[in-house]
Amino acid sequence: MLDKNGIAKRIAREVKDGMFVNLGIGIPTLVANYIPEGMSVEMQSENGILGMGPFPFEGEEDADLINAGKQTVTLVKGASIFDSAMSFGMIRAQKVNLTILGAMEVSENGDIANWKIPGKMVKGMGGAMDLVASANNIIVAMQHVNKAGESKLLPKCDLPLTGVRCVKKIVTELGVFEIAKEGGFRLLERAPGVTTEQIKNATAGKLIIDGEAPEMVL
Repeated sequence: MLDKNGIAKRIAREVKDGMFVNLGIGIPTLVANYIPEGMSVEMQSENGILGMGPFPFEGEEDADLINAGKQTVTLVKGASIFDSAMSFGMIRAQKVNLTILGAMEVSENGDIANWKIPGKMVKGMGGAMDLVASANNIIVAMQHVNKAGESKLLPKCDLPLTGVRCVKKIVTELGVFEIAKEGGFRLLERAPGVTTEQIKNATAGKLIIDGEAPEMVL
């Protein structure tokens, strides 16, 4: 199985040279640490950064330089800092090529729930709804099951939706999946050491397996 860094490292392989990429809160922020050296990629943080770099080394943090999750970050050469209005103008104008988000649930139709658990206090939805409404390519980075061991890849989301039919791919500790046109989670790769049977047992939604899925290479 993959840990959080393993999930981020696998997702980094989906990032292509020249892309503008938005990183959501949680596991997605780790993706910046695994962009290959020499690749030209602009990481956007919705709080107002274009050109966000990897996390700083201990002792090199700047408390005034943070991402949307309030974690200290670095800047790459040529980075820009601006207000939220300009940041969301970029997002709503579909200038971002790839959006990487965390999620609490994803349905087999590509619906995503990632902003609210009823009964629990929430500060607000943040930029999640703008991101899913405007993005053409959304990859979800998340754990396959919740703390109770229940699947988070479902026939239908139980939590309030953030977006409808918008997710393209999902990377979990168990593997890589794409949302099939006909609905369902198509298994593309298994995480190292993970069997197809383990994935079947952990997936509540429709799972599509075309032959033996290859084991992931990180």
